[in-house]
Order: sequence, then structure tokens, then C-alpha cells
Amino acid sequence: MDEIKQFLKVAINHRFYPAFHLAITTGMRRGEILGLRWKDVNLEKGILYVRQTLSRDGKYFLNGAKTEAGVRSIQLANASIVMLKKQKRIVAKEKLSCGPEYNDYDLVVCTSKGTPVIPSNLKRTYQRLIKEADVPLIRFHDLRHTHATMLLAQGIHAKVISERLGHSNIKTTLDIYSHVLPNMQEEAANQIDALLSKTQ
Repeated sequence: MDEIKQFLKVAINHRFYPAFHLAITTGMRRGEILGLRWKDVNLEKGILYVRQTLSRDGKYFLNGAKTEAGVRSIQLANASIVMLKKQKRIVAKEKLSCGPEYNDYDLVVCTSKGTPVIPSNLKRTYQRLIKEADVPLIRFHDLRHTHATMLLAQGIHAKVISERLGHSNIKTTLDIYSHVLPNMQEEAANQIDALLSKTQ
């Protein structure tokens, strides 16, 4: 958790910060983040909807998500709502200063001219910031795993995590994160001990 905080602290003023923030706080895939539109974000309710993804080469958008279950809604943390409100103001200013030159794809994470961010550019920036933050190098996709692991460690039900990640079923989630579960078994045993000690 300290490493995540350290990374976000270093990345906070970079234009791609919202992408890193969303990867960690929502578990969204890279293509889902780069395809996210403002019309798919409800800041009042604190929910975003995954309905479009950007292709791997950044040249076109795909309707829906990687799987049928990938088309989903994700409840946002308060910190994410604050970040997105700030991002909305930044994008609105850029749109204004660019005028007719602006390419309006309605994207949350985009270039200063409104065009989609090329995934390989995001990857390069991410790797550079990881080095600057002096934290272990993990792939961008691993931020999704970080999200799931954090939630499991907090005792969040695997069904909820499965829905947030857009897995086709809970078995997929349990298979991928089975390495986290032994620690949780120990925690469960400790909770039982704590409970029984109160009744004795």
C-alpha cells in the first residue's frame, strides 16, 4: 500500500494521472480506461459505466468490453470522484483554448487536443514514473491485480470484486487470486478466536 501511495504521489501532476488512479481504484483494464467517456460517468451518483474500449494500437474504439460481463457499472471511491471533477475542469479548459482544432471524442483520459492516448505512450510514461517513484516495476495490467488484492485483504466478498473487474464468473476471480486466500484463511481463524474469547 505504501508503494502505491508513493507512486501516485510522484504521478499526481502528470496528464495521465487519472489513468493510473482509475486502474488502482477501479481495477479497469487499460483499454477500458482509455475508452472511457464523460457520458459514461455519473459524478452525482459516483458510478462509471464500462461501455467502450480503445484498441491495443489506439486507432479505433470497440463497443462493449473484453467479455459480456465486462460491460458493467463500477461504484467510485470519493477520492476518484474528486479526481474526475478536477479532470473534467482541465479537459473543459483545453477544449476552450483549442477551439475548432479540438477533436471531441468525449474522453476522460485524452491528449490536450482531445484525441485518444496511444496505449504504448501510456505504458512508457507509466514505466518512467515507476522508476522515479523508486518502487518495484510491475506491468500496468498489474494495477488491476493490486486493486483486487487490496479489496480481498479488506474482506470484500469475491463476488463484488468479480463484478468490479468484469470477470465472466466468480470462479475466474477465485482462480486468479487464490494466492491471496491462504492469508485470509488465517485471518478468518483469528476472527473466530476473537469471537469465542468474548463468549467465554
